[in-house]
Amino acid sequence: MIEIGGIPALRQWRKERAGTVALVPTMGALHSGHRALMDRARELADHVVVSIFVNPLQFGPGEDFTRYPRPFAEDIPMCAEAGADFVFAPAFIEMYPAAPEVRVTAGRMGAVFEGADRPGHFDGVLTVVTKLFTLSLPDVTVFGLKDIQQFTLVRRLIADLDFDIELVGLPVVRDRDGLAVSSRNDYLTPGERISALAIPRALDAGEAALREGALGGGALGGGALGGSALADDVLAAARAVVADSELRVHYLSLVDASTLQPVREHFRGDALLLIAASAGTTRLIDNRPLEF
Repeated sequence: MIEIGGIPALRQWRKERAGTVALVPTMGALHSGHRALMDRARELADHVVVSIFVNPLQFGPGEDFTRYPRPFAEDIPMCAEAGADFVFAPAFIEMYPAAPEVRVTAGRMGAVFEGADRPGHFDGVLTVVTKLFTLSLPDVTVFGLKDIQQFTLVRRLIADLDFDIELVGLPVVRDRDGLAVSSRNDYLTPGERISALAIPRALDAGEAALREGALGGGALGGGALGGSALADDVLAAARAVVADSELRVHYLSLVDASTLQPVREHFRGDALLLIAASAGTTRLIDNRPLEF
């Protein structure tokens, strides 16, 4: 039987549990991507905790905190079907009885891309994740890779603050039309949804450019400037797709997967093609891992 509760109930539940515990942090409005996270957590641990909490610290002024979907009654059956043991659903006043004076800061890696457009966002994310870790004491935690910057920062949080937690990333889950699943997809009108499909098409185009360039000859196939030329071609192919769309692009960048810094000449290794764009008023993010 699934249990639901706030901080006291979670602490008591955790004290009574032997075996391993996996944590799946969410803000609710659960979809197939969350279900995949819960299914993976079920495979990895003896017990699964799913948190459902719309964290105000990660929303900036004018963002969608008040209208963010909260279909709690619909979320619980999905958690139960996925085999979750405890749903941590704290009240706002439990998590933040007063405005927190002490917060976790994301540093320079949190000041770029999403952090540049949404100042303080990742400070709010890492602060609430730290609270979730200390409350649930998980052995493993499962995050989706759609928000790859968030995943990278949580990985650094675990390393820098010496949490004894295994972090597992789950590849992006997509709808049949290729759009990455997201709670915010519900905001899209049918026309905006069609426009948003330029996002996965741009990532596909960038990946295809890398593949074709790596197989080709001349500058694209190697040589002293091979890495730089390939990066330019990847970005150009992706940009051509979104330029021919109705999207408002916030960023489209190719970065080193370990540092989130732009790839440089002679780069070899794992990279990420990152994009954030708005269809209408809805901001969407996506990414594609690439190997140079």
